[in-house]
This record gives sequence, structure tokens and C-alpha cells, in this order.
Amino acid sequence: MTDRDLPQPGAQTHAGRRSALLTGLRATGAAIALAGTPLHAQSRWPDKPIRFVVPFPPGGNSDALGRVLADRLKDVLKTNVVVDNRPGGTTQVGTEAVARAEPDGYTMLLAAATAFTVLPNLRKLNFDLDSSFEMAGGVADYIAIATARKGLGVKTLPEFVALARRQPGKLTWGSAGQASAGHIYGEILKRETGIDMLHVPFKGSAELVTALLGDQIDLIIDGVGLGLARNGKAVALAAFYDSRHPELPDVPSLNDTGLKIKLPAGGWGIAFPKGTPRPIVDQTSAALERILAEPDTREKLLRASVVAAWQTPADYRRGLDAARLYYADLLKAIGMKQES
Repeated sequence: MTDRDLPQPGAQTHAGRRSALLTGLRATGAAIALAGTPLHAQSRWPDKPIRFVVPFPPGGNSDALGRVLADRLKDVLKTNVVVDNRPGGTTQVGTEAVARAEPDGYTMLLAAATAFTVLPNLRKLNFDLDSSFEMAGGVADYIAIATARKGLGVKTLPEFVALARRQPGKLTWGSAGQASAGHIYGEILKRETGIDMLHVPFKGSAELVTALLGDQIDLIIDGVGLGLARNGKAVALAAFYDSRHPELPDVPSLNDTGLKIKLPAGGWGIAFPKGTPRPIVDQTSAALERILAEPDTREKLLRASVVAAWQTPADYRRGLDAARLYYADLLKAIGMKQES
């Protein structure tokens, strides 16, 4: 062996240089990855309870939906999901609270379509769909039942429309409040059929039921109509939806009535504050899709006039965007303008 074949002092063999280089690259890469990883991603999510904001009071169908989902998410995500009812401002109060929350995956919203379709056309809000939220998907649709008082003498929605045409401005319909689903549905019915009737707003669905049973109003378009129809205390004219209510198979849908009334997107979704890490949102989406396919979950929701209806985040957003434009036109036509 010659001196040229011996490693020189301070020099490395080719294999040694390659090994050292790979070791250095691995160390550098690990350091970069660690530096770019949020602290919450370095531990398992979720590792503490999740606050689930429901922007409605306890006891209604939205609250029932929230509690069913919270119960099942607890099992799937392996952590407590605590319902936090934050009603007020036709969902504005609770929705704003989530928009301001820390985007760490531990605050979640039962997002009502109203907050992103109707309210932006009525008020200046401190949130919007694009800049304030990460949407995890659409979860359910609301089936309101057009229900008439028994003494009115009508049995179908076309019969009610015909009576309203004979008595313009005389018939009344009640809702759970200004800009509530029942109010908007009544305005849609008026617009699409050309009838004139008087809106009477109440403070929630419970007052609405009392008024209908007390013959103070002629019609409601609300989920509470399901119970009234079941016990025979009022007359279910139609499911205000594009298909029949599974619990009222003999009551026609809007499509069955022949009135050709089309409804914009609505219902509920699940959202996180903007900036919530995508893996958390995706994990929640997968959990929701699984939960909503379960027969037991679907049955529990039907009892509250809620239909499980999974939509991907992109599809749900598209529906909300189209509905916001629809309501901009509708609300302007009926004289409901954005507050200055």
C-alpha cells in the first residue's frame, strides 16, 4: 500500500463523508420540521374537552341536533364535547363568540345557515363565512311543516293558497320571530304564489304553538308542526321541503303540491374559528360523515324534525353562497333592508 492509498490526516473516506452528510441533513430536517410544527400538533388532538357552541336556546330542534352530535362526537373523538347554548340576535351572538375564539380546535360551532345567508343582508356583522370560519361540513336539514288551525277548514296547501287569494290580507301566519326560518318561509310562500297574508312574530316556537291552538293565527311553517300533526291538534298541509317528512309519509312535500316552490339551501353545518389547523377540521369532517350515516343518529334527529344530510365543506359553502344571493333579492323585495 502506498502513501496515496492511506487516508490523510483530517480527511474522510467517501463512505464517511456520505454518512456524515446524511446525518447532518436528517438533523437539519428534523429541526426545521419541529420549528414549523404548531405546539398543538405535537400532542394528540383532542386531549381536553371541546366547547360546542349552539347559538339557540335549550329545548328546540337546533339544541336537540347539537346534543345528539355532541354525544356521538364524544365517543368518536374520545373526549367530552360540552354544549354551550349561546342564543341571541337570531344566532348572531353565539356565531360571533366562535369567530373570536382561539383557533386551537377546542371551540366548535353549530353553524346555522341563517347566520350566513339572511343576517348578512340585514345587519353589519363582525364575521363572515370566508374570513371568520373553517367549515367542517353540512350536517342536517330542517323540515318545517306548514300547519293550519283546524277551524280554518283547509286540508292542503293549495286550498290554503286559494283561500288567501279570496281573502287578500286577511289570513295570518306566525313565526318564532323576525328573520326566523318560519318568517322567511312565509315570505317565500307569499312571493311564489302571489298571495297576501299578515305576519305575526312571536318569541320562540312555544308561543307559536299556543297562538295556533288558540286560533290567534291561521298558519305556521315550523318544525313544531310535526308534533301538532301527530296529535291531531292542527292540520299538516305540507312538508316545507323537497321531499316528504319520514315521520309524516302521508303529508305531501312542496314538490307534491304542484305549487312549484323552490327553497334555497339551509339547515346546519359545523364550523371552527378561522385558522384552526386543517388536520383537526378534516378529522372532525370524517367523524361527522360517519356519525350521520348511523341509523340510530338519523332516527334521533328525525324526532326533532331534523334530517341528517352530510355535505362536504365545499358543497355546503357553495349552497350558502347561492342562498345569500337569493335572500338579498327576497329581503329587498319585501322591504327588509340592512340596518344602517
